Amino acid sequence: MRWPAKPLSLCLAASVLWCVPAGAAGDYPTTALADYVLGCMQSNGQTRDSLERCSCSIDVIASIMPYADYERAETFRRMAQLNGEAGGLFRESAPAKAAGSELRRAQAEADVRCF
Repeated sequence: MRWPAKPLSLCLAASVLWCVPAGAAGDYPTTALADYVLGCMQSNGQTRDSLERCSCSIDVIASIMPYADYERAETFRRMAQLNGEAGGLFRESAPAKAAGSELRRAQAEADVRCF
């Protein structure tokens, strides 16, 4: 018996969607994922094991916080490294502290699940 093309393609599409892990980093740009994994691997060793753990880590973070929040927190973190008053603004403001706290919580959960 031959299946009609449309129901078969719908069935295949549904099975692919079902196989994608929940909370995957789908809305994070590839460059952001790669940047995180490379930085994580520099801190944890350049091994296959660290690649898998670091990839797991960004997936967990992506499941906890939307990309816009992650991007905001990373921007505050990078800008906080400036010297003087300029950096102080990015370290001490309420939005900077809230964004940093959210990212630290997501990273702590990622560490528990992946490392």
